[in-house]
Amino acid sequence: MKNLILIMSMFISFGVTAAEKTVTLDVPGMFCPTCPITVKKSLINVDGVKDVKVSLKDKTAIVTYEDEAADVEDLTFATENSGYPSTVRK
Repeated sequence: MKNLILIMSMFISFGVTAAEKTVTLDVPGMFCPTCPITVKKSLINVDGVKDVKVSLKDKTAIVTYEDEAADVEDLTFATENSGYPSTVRK
């Protein structure tokens, strides 16, 4: 019985999955209609990113991602590498 409990507790601890998080990035360098396309492509290519919504009007990107596969630094790095530095909206 002790072995069964031990084995079950191992499976329960390994069954933890990544949490989905959503963050809003301010991307002030977007000015033309193609800017959001570039920003979205850069973010969607980050491992763990599930969804990206970019607004030229608001100059923001709302990103949903798995927190075990990506973090905010990965997201801001991706936008910066595509020519659009971003910061996390507080």
